[in-house]
Amino acid sequence: MLALVALVAGVPRMTRHQPNTPQDIVAPQQPKTVSAGSLTMTSRLSHPFISLGRQDLFATIDLRAMEVPGQQRGPVNLAMVIDRSGSMSGFKLNQAKQAARQLVGQLLPTDRLAIVHYGSDVKSLDGMLATTANKEKMLTYIDGIWDDGGTNIGAGLSTGRDLLLTAKSDFKVNRLILISDGQPTEGVVEFEALTAQVRDIRNIGVSVSSIGVGDDFNERLMEAFAEVGAGAYAYLQDASQLAAIFQKDLNAAGTQVARNVSITFRVPKGAQLQRVLGYSQVSRRFDGDSELVTVALPDFASSQQERVVAHFTVDGNVAGQAVDVSSLDLEYTDLVADAQTHGEARLSAMTTDQVKVVMDNRDKDAIVFAARARAADNAAKAAESLQQGNVAEAKRLIQANRVFFDEASEVAGAPAVDGDMKNMNDMLGGIEKAKGEEEGRAMQKQIRTQARRDYGLMGSTY
Repeated sequence: MLALVALVAGVPRMTRHQPNTPQDIVAPQQPKTVSAGSLTMTSRLSHPFISLGRQDLFATIDLRAMEVPGQQRGPVNLAMVIDRSGSMSGFKLNQAKQAARQLVGQLLPTDRLAIVHYGSDVKSLDGMLATTANKEKMLTYIDGIWDDGGTNIGAGLSTGRDLLLTAKSDFKVNRLILISDGQPTEGVVEFEALTAQVRDIRNIGVSVSSIGVGDDFNERLMEAFAEVGAGAYAYLQDASQLAAIFQKDLNAAGTQVARNVSITFRVPKGAQLQRVLGYSQVSRRFDGDSELVTVALPDFASSQQERVVAHFTVDGNVAGQAVDVSSLDLEYTDLVADAQTHGEARLSAMTTDQVKVVMDNRDKDAIVFAARARAADNAAKAAESLQQGNVAEAKRLIQANRVFFDEASEVAGAPAVDGDMKNMNDMLGGIEKAKGEEEGRAMQKQIRTQARRDYGLMGSTY
């Protein structure tokens, strides 16, 4: 009788949880594309639907620069900083000088060039417009460069910066190209101090590209220069490729459409950004309950593409509810519109208690991009193992990538990762064939360069 009275009175009763049905589920918008001035940002999650509990997922953000009609480049204020230490003697320095001559030949009368060469000391030719008469002076100066001394990279960078600053306000684009074949041995030699020096150069409006030649330079340092300097990185096994790289970097600088580019992830409570793969120089701070993680990206030339892959963990508590993963804030200086430009997007996932819904709605592209970036992590570690002489560990790390690509293949199909599998096998074959310390160092640098591209640093890796 009491139970009947309670029922009639409407007293709440305990009920069993009913799982979502497919009809209850609203798919999150995926991918999201935002056009903001000269850049277009496309973002997506590897898992638009997540299960209950703590979950790992990956966000991929693709940035594409607009195409400049006719690809006609604008004037550039350029400083070419050449290592002429003793290790550059002979073929390498001769090839560097030949590449410098070809660069001079590509300059327009509206371009400006300063030439710096350094060993233990620094010599330089003041910047001047590339008129016919001035080009003759530049070529004569290049012919007189000789090899001598240690490797004072810091002094070379400072001199290049100072020569650019004298005319910086007259140009929209100011670029320093550093070439080195060795480790810093004189002056400032610490990684953090040299990286901070390049960051300061970038902060005054000059981008820095770094080119490593041979098998003895510090690739970790040169990669960091390109990252904090917002320029490009190149590894060349021999100096004969320098002319093509100089031309590529000149064209990239001359067709810039965006600089001071950054993405800030605003990560709410309940989500965590574990890391941004491939970027070592990120800044983190808190704003209330949210963590703000900012990634500085390269300057963008016409049609340039870069990708950012970020690893998140999130908590799914109630089925059928949206979970905020992160908001995205894109900021940059639009050189076409001559204005500060801003774009926003929000990444969110939907919780469900149906595993099939989670698996069936995985984003194929994001899964492949994430697998590639995770494999790049292993490749970078393999390069470090090679540097330490541990060939067996390097091979194990590369072979472990098969798991990532097999998982991606199940979602996106085997053709989607055929190129990745080939790169993996090529790395293993290269490690096997490398004989001696010199070939091992060369292989190590090839692996690191491929890892940069696989992280998503595509347009800024030559």
